[in-house]
Amino acid sequence: MRLFAPLAALLLLSACEVGPHYRPPQAEAPPAYGELPVNTAQVPLSRPVPNEADLSQWWTQIRDPELQILIARALQSNLALQTAASRIREAREQEIVAGAAEWPKLNANGAALNLHSNSNPLGALAGGGAGGQSTANHSTNIKLYNLGFDATWELDIFGGTRRAEEAAQANTEAAAWEMRDGEVSLTAEVANDYLSLRAARARMAILRKEIQRQQNALALVHARARAGFVTQLDVNQQKALVNTTAAELPGLQADARAYEHAIAVLLAQQPETLTAELDSAAPLPPIPATLPVGLPSDLLRRRPDIREAERKLAAATANIGVAVADLYPKFNLIGAASFTGPHIGDLLSASHFGTVGFGQITWPLFQGGQIHANIRAKEEEMQQAYLAYRQAVLAALQNTEDALARYANEQQRYLSLQAAVQSAQSSAVLAENQYRAGLVTYLNVLTAETTLLGAQDDLTQSRQQLAQNLVSLYKALGGGWSEAEIEAAAPPATQ
Repeated sequence: MRLFAPLAALLLLSACEVGPHYRPPQAEAPPAYGELPVNTAQVPLSRPVPNEADLSQWWTQIRDPELQILIARALQSNLALQTAASRIREAREQEIVAGAAEWPKLNANGAALNLHSNSNPLGALAGGGAGGQSTANHSTNIKLYNLGFDATWELDIFGGTRRAEEAAQANTEAAAWEMRDGEVSLTAEVANDYLSLRAARARMAILRKEIQRQQNALALVHARARAGFVTQLDVNQQKALVNTTAAELPGLQADARAYEHAIAVLLAQQPETLTAELDSAAPLPPIPATLPVGLPSDLLRRRPDIREAERKLAAATANIGVAVADLYPKFNLIGAASFTGPHIGDLLSASHFGTVGFGQITWPLFQGGQIHANIRAKEEEMQQAYLAYRQAVLAALQNTEDALARYANEQQRYLSLQAAVQSAQSSAVLAENQYRAGLVTYLNVLTAETTLLGAQDDLTQSRQQLAQNLVSLYKALGGGWSEAEIEAAAPPATQ
């Protein structure tokens, strides 16, 4: 029993853990968003409201079945997400590596020795045999077999190994949050490319319709020129307008193809795979009437990048304890049991069995300042992780405020452009009627047509920008991942 008393004392000491205990940081957030409109007059099309909502599948609010299908496929097959999932699996294996240091290490070993010599080396070393005669000329044959086990156990008295496990677990959780942040970015990227594709198709449809109208006008001008009512100048001006308008189509077609290719690659497919599926002129989807944005404090829970930064801070804090543990002695228990004998047939007999066991204490007395420097370095890493966490919080607040401002102001711009298109359409009809009546020159018609085309194109691009600003707002709010999934993927955060 006296032998177990010191071991029991060591095991009691092992309950302590050196280094700082982690406490989650308390980030400050304003009570409300500064850019959130206080009345509906400021945002007449779609109104952000300070209500909390589930944004895990925010794209379903856009009411576009094709977009929902594309995002679902991207979440399943995207290569960047698969890489992030691999990092999670790697981090879990590192948890096992860190935790293995707490357990004894057991090895099996065996050896066989067969020594033959034409001399007797042991006798030669002894200086000869009886009567002063040398025994070095006698041959020697020695056979020896060994089979056994040895075990070593470093007792985690001061908690350095447990701190390493704590850091490894926090790194696993950070990797899981990194993957969720990747999901947020992926859903936003697919949506932006899809909306850009739809906008390009819409602009192409406007151009084709306008080209057809301008060609009809060209036929009218031709007829008036043949009748002698106008000169060839009017015909040439209208031809130039038709060709200028048609020249814009190839660029939009190239843009549309590029967006199709980008979406296919996000789905881990060849660039041309989705061309047939996406090669349509579907309109831009409508925006929702209201958008629940919650409160700024909700970002601390909903933004995966903030959660990732917090877990990295926890890991950096635990690593200080790992470094501090190097200041203290290390206790090792070493034991071995083996069978050793000259004949393999009876090697496992009790007469050949032997054991050995001993304890070892190692305490660093002088390391040239290495241990203390390492501790200070880990403390600086923790400070860097804390600053990174604060930066993530501020960036999240800025992203959301910027997105709210852009979303609200683009709606005002969209309404102004709607009014501009209506005025341009009226002016184009009026100019054409006056030209038919001979009241104005064809330059008035050309100016009105150019103004109308520009206004229609600006309105379509504003509609695209409005939808993409909505996507940016959803992304800034941290939408695109499920709370249930992350809870199943990683254990609760260490407090």
